[in-house]
Amino acid sequence: MTTRLRIALAQTNSTVGDLEGNAARVAEWTLRAAEQGAALVVFPEMMLTGYPVEDLALRTSFVDASIATLAATARRLADDGLGGIAVVTGYLGRQTGVRPRVGLPAGAPLDGAALLHGGQVVITTAKHHLPNYGVFDEYRYFVPGNRLPVFRLPCAPPGAAAPPGAEPGSADGAVDVAIAVCEDLWQDGGPVAVARQAGAALLVVPNASPFERGKDEARLELCARRAREAGATLAYVNMMGGQDELVFDGDSIIVDAAGQLLARGPQFEETLLVADLELPSADPAVGPGETPADAHDGTTITIDRVTLPARPAPAAAPAAAGSRPEAGVIWPRLSDTAEIYAALVTGVRDYVHKNGFGSVILGLSGGIDSALTATIAADALGPDLVHVVLMPSRHSSGHSVADAEDLAKRQGLHARTVPISRMVDAFEAELDVSGLAAENLQARIRGTILMTLSNSEGHLVLTTGNKSEIATGYSTLYGDSAGGFAPIKDVLKTVVWELARWRNEHAVTRGETPPIPENSITKPPSAELAPGQLDSDSLPDYAVLDAVLDDYVEKDMGAAALVAAGHDPALVDRVIHLVDRAEYKRRQYPPGPKISLRNFGRDRRLPITNAWREPRP
Repeated sequence: MTTRLRIALAQTNSTVGDLEGNAARVAEWTLRAAEQGAALVVFPEMMLTGYPVEDLALRTSFVDASIATLAATARRLADDGLGGIAVVTGYLGRQTGVRPRVGLPAGAPLDGAALLHGGQVVITTAKHHLPNYGVFDEYRYFVPGNRLPVFRLPCAPPGAAAPPGAEPGSADGAVDVAIAVCEDLWQDGGPVAVARQAGAALLVVPNASPFERGKDEARLELCARRAREAGATLAYVNMMGGQDELVFDGDSIIVDAAGQLLARGPQFEETLLVADLELPSADPAVGPGETPADAHDGTTITIDRVTLPARPAPAAAPAAAGSRPEAGVIWPRLSDTAEIYAALVTGVRDYVHKNGFGSVILGLSGGIDSALTATIAADALGPDLVHVVLMPSRHSSGHSVADAEDLAKRQGLHARTVPISRMVDAFEAELDVSGLAAENLQARIRGTILMTLSNSEGHLVLTTGNKSEIATGYSTLYGDSAGGFAPIKDVLKTVVWELARWRNEHAVTRGETPPIPENSITKPPSAELAPGQLDSDSLPDYAVLDAVLDDYVEKDMGAAALVAAGHDPALVDRVIHLVDRAEYKRRQYPPGPKISLRNFGRDRRLPITNAWREPRP
């Protein structure tokens, strides 16, 4: 016997620390789900607090506020007439009755998820598998959960009569739903294994899974495999939006128990993904209670079963109740380049807005890096909020100024020109500098100009350095590294060109003027800090360099492994030397959106003072 359940996955954007605002979004999106007749709505991991909260998890006052907000949200939903909808949302909780000890996070915080219904917090759980790799450091912040909630959800549509002879909350017309949290899908054993033992028909999984290039296919394969292991339909809802250097791409997924894709949300958009699911009806012989189960990972998880009362009929049926939603809709996937661009736009937009900046400012040189950065900013915020400064020196070429002016005109950016030649002359009159010091002086004067305009006018300064430059130290500390956010910090130079070409092609397909002048894309890259200077004077060809950087930085290959992979030994030695000696610069670089497997920031943490050197190949 099967039962139909209408489920809504709220692929939403929360803000770390904004408990009141996040709770309001839970209420808002639950109302949207109710208007489409959903019996169950699922929100992302730590929806009420935002994610990641980092050391806020160790602050008693913040955990208390999260727990209080959870209870208040349950009451608010009931007061708004939404108490009959089952709502699963993430929050920050704590494990009680735990004695403090060395190695236990202060206050025993939990990466929790809760079921809200009828104005109450009905049942809670917490992430069982704690990730401690890449950007994650969750053994520092949380203790693992050891319970699997399974709630019996009556699925009669609003206003429908209960089946003849059925008691309120009986198995007739009901399904059993289990809850797991994010990493619990990525590791073997644990809640997924126990969900099968519990006989759950549906496993819902709140997530805050950060974007990285190519992750969408791995995510779908994972959901399909875990659904088959659980023997249940799996509903994976993912956060959307930017938080410091992390970007969450949405891409929520529903697969059936055989692993077949039923519905999939868009990337980098908030949405309510609604679907009608045909699920096995609950077993009437299994009632509420607690049962220990082997989690097949060396631990025991307690299955905690509860039964919800039948949904009350609303005073007036919602406008969309009974209509078929966009069930089974599968949004098309973005291309590899398009999803990277969308991630960068999302990261910039949310960093600016969530931190209360009204506008941004950057130096526009006519080169490809500043051209792409300005374009991303304009797409993220609108051109009226983007200010660019042309700062030509005596070494700046005429085409660089012309290209910068052309880009500003094409996109409608606020542009001003501040020549720096006399400023450089003034410094050189007082300081005896030449060579690299003189080149860096120009970059530092430009950084000073941007930071001064930021200070006087309130703009956020965007830096324009790419990952290839930052990796090799090809940037000036307190010069072109001066700023508050770095949109292309995690973008290799070859990908910068790829993104620029894609953005122009995208404009053409929409009948728009390409935003980036072709000359900015095709001309040889140069910092223009000395006569006739080119990047190739100091760095290997970017196509060759980026291949080594990808293996050394992202794959963490040593010198011998790099040579075995086919890289030239002399080049390997040179690149490793450049990367290793620039660690102190990277530590002082502003944050930027993560788009790769391993970015410079949370992913890669190396000591600045470090005598280790890779054995020469």
